[in-house]
Amino acid sequence: MIKITDLEKIYRTDLIETVAINKMSFEVRQGEFVAIMGPSGCGKSTLLNILGLLDDCDGGSFIFNGQEIAHFNEQKRAMLRKKNIGFVFQSFNLIDELTVYENVELPLIYNNIRPADRKVMVEETLEKMQIMHRKNHFPQQLSGGQQQRVAVARAVVNKPKLILADEPTGNLDSHNGNEVMDMLTSLNEAGTTIIMVTHSEHDAKFSHRIIRMLDGEKITENILRELDYIPDTDLKENA
Repeated sequence: MIKITDLEKIYRTDLIETVAINKMSFEVRQGEFVAIMGPSGCGKSTLLNILGLLDDCDGGSFIFNGQEIAHFNEQKRAMLRKKNIGFVFQSFNLIDELTVYENVELPLIYNNIRPADRKVMVEETLEKMQIMHRKNHFPQQLSGGQQQRVAVARAVVNKPKLILADEPTGNLDSHNGNEVMDMLTSLNEAGTTIIMVTHSEHDAKFSHRIIRMLDGEKITENILRELDYIPDTDLKENA
């Protein structure tokens, strides 16, 4: 699904140049669950932003579903992103003025899904995430664990092929954190590819393999369990 080769990201000012990603290379197969670890400031979030098509790279190759996208402009990245990628953040990033239902519905509106179809898709997802009983509540009326359930529901309602999770349990206690990891594992077992940035060794053990970073580079890669083979799917029609 993803192949990056000699990927680079450099931040420049008039006085200083900071290399955030330094000629990094790795692949992610469809259906994998990959954890990315490393100390703060090592480039994990920068890498996730590039993989999520929220930012561009300054060098190297980035192939997504068989298509070179390293130098796509923002419009092309946005089209590819909204059809194929879901995001789960540490801070939930829910919209306080919208209800649970409306927050989950938002990606479908952006993708021009018909209202009747949106209703079916939102309600199915809320039931799956066991948050249907809170559909008319606002985010501030929910616990942290419930808010992250809503965030996961929003990420998966459009049935993306890839979920990018940035410290998804960082603001949760151990019980709610384990529930979120169980949800991500279930989604992965159903075929969704997941790339997760985390500081938690416990959470990383849910993945197939762990990539460790330091100073913008991959320093180690550890396989925890083998991936059952899932054939790649050509998604070029979604580009």
